[in-house]
Amino acid sequence: MKTIIKGITLLFVLIMIGCGGKQEEKKEDGFSVQRKKATTEQPIETSPATETKASERVDMSTKGVGPIKSVTLAPEIDQAMADNGKAIYDQMCLACHRVGKKFIGPPPNGVLERRTPEWIMNMILNPQEMVQQDPLAKDLLQEFNGSPMSNQGLTEEQARAILEYFRTLN
Repeated sequence: MKTIIKGITLLFVLIMIGCGGKQEEKKEDGFSVQRKKATTEQPIETSPATETKASERVDMSTKGVGPIKSVTLAPEIDQAMADNGKAIYDQMCLACHRVGKKFIGPPPNGVLERRTPEWIMNMILNPQEMVQQDPLAKDLLQEFNGSPMSNQGLTEEQARAILEYFRTLN
């Protein structure tokens, strides 16, 4: 009996020694992709427009892509419309835009100093086409990590109320 126990113990020790210390080579099942870093032969030149972040760039020359062709802003802010716009903004826009700080999307304060009212309303009403066709909207999409602005299905009146609210943030 002692011989059998010694034999089993010896066999167990040999198995443990035989298994330890080996590193199994990783087998490649399926397919594998080997990536190489892209190299460019010529240095990429940056223009003055790309040196400034899209969210900070001033462009008062474009109206964007969409249904809004002209917006007339009264000299005085319509406070009732601005209050309505704030309520809509808080419900529909606050998830991605914060006043005074960069969040998922750009902050709305001061936007009327950088964009035309028509561009702002077209971006609110028509974000998909703006990102596809408007160069500034494309740059904003890139700056904000490819997070597209979702179409909230707002009416022109609601977008105009939000624009009026933005006027109070300057």
